[in-house]
Amino acid sequence: MQRRILGGTGISVSEFALGAMMFGAWGNTDHDDCVRIIHRALDAGINLVDTADVYAGGESEEIVGKALKGRREDVVLATKFFNPMGPDANHGGNSRRWIVRAVEDSLRRLGTDHIDVYQVHRPDPATDIDETLSALSDLVRSGKVRAIGTSTFPAEQLVEAQWTAERRGHVRFRTEQPPYSMLARGIEGSVLPTAQKYGMGVLTWGPLSAGWLSGRDLSASSRAGLESQKFDLSIPENARKAEAVTALSEVAAEAGLTLPHLATAFVRSHPAVTSVIIGPRTHYQLESLLEGAGTTLDAATLDRIDAIVPPGTDLNRADLYYLPPSLTEPSLRRR
Repeated sequence: MQRRILGGTGISVSEFALGAMMFGAWGNTDHDDCVRIIHRALDAGINLVDTADVYAGGESEEIVGKALKGRREDVVLATKFFNPMGPDANHGGNSRRWIVRAVEDSLRRLGTDHIDVYQVHRPDPATDIDETLSALSDLVRSGKVRAIGTSTFPAEQLVEAQWTAERRGHVRFRTEQPPYSMLARGIEGSVLPTAQKYGMGVLTWGPLSAGWLSGRDLSASSRAGLESQKFDLSIPENARKAEAVTALSEVAAEAGLTLPHLATAFVRSHPAVTSVIIGPRTHYQLESLLEGAGTTLDAATLDRIDAIVPPGTDLNRADLYYLPPSLTEPSLRRR
């Protein structure tokens, strides 16, 4: 497993990171089996494990904590906050009030005294970025957090955060974690160049585009029923994705690759990407993805992918997982 430096942090991380979203009630409910999957990933050379407090209501963090006992110092541990962790409106978001509680809860569940990369899971329009950065800077200076990052932030908010940190004397965001795949390439236009400009490491998620690029039949997928806006083929954007998957499958076959290996190699090929987060639920899924860890794509193959899904194109905006309130709340667009 090759290593890369995570932005300007000096931290060495593997090109594949292990995402823990599927450990617990959202996926694999067998804790012992999840621990074995994590250990196998570590043994294969993966040293970055990414989770979040909201995954299975904290259960994922607890499983990761169990798995890292005795191995914590060899692992770069990342987690996230923002999403609601209770019915009260203050049990979530990016306020100082919530951050100081959320980090203690995560530390307890993870069974550790520090988090290597603590990430804001989504933008919070209700909270001034100065407030969020101030609270996170205090965590870094206290030693509870080593570096801070964002997830699914638009480029303009990344820039605002960098400027705010500089002008207010806060610790800077050092990483961004966006969705990125052959079907969702919008971040190539501004997010990835912005991350490069400010020396941010990029930890991408969703390289298989919620299963579209897994090579399996999606009709039986539980996610197809839960997220119909991303899978219903009667929606034109999803029909376009299906056409693209057929064409990309041909590219993979002609290159002698599986579709998942083509997909992960494509994401790793972008010079802004530090590590690709893979989120297996089973041992088989992990092993099949690990087999493609050394895959590289030549220019001709990348050109063919560009011809199918042009650079900077998102075939379905629902795959972005974040749209600003200015687009989702009509009241903000009408007098």
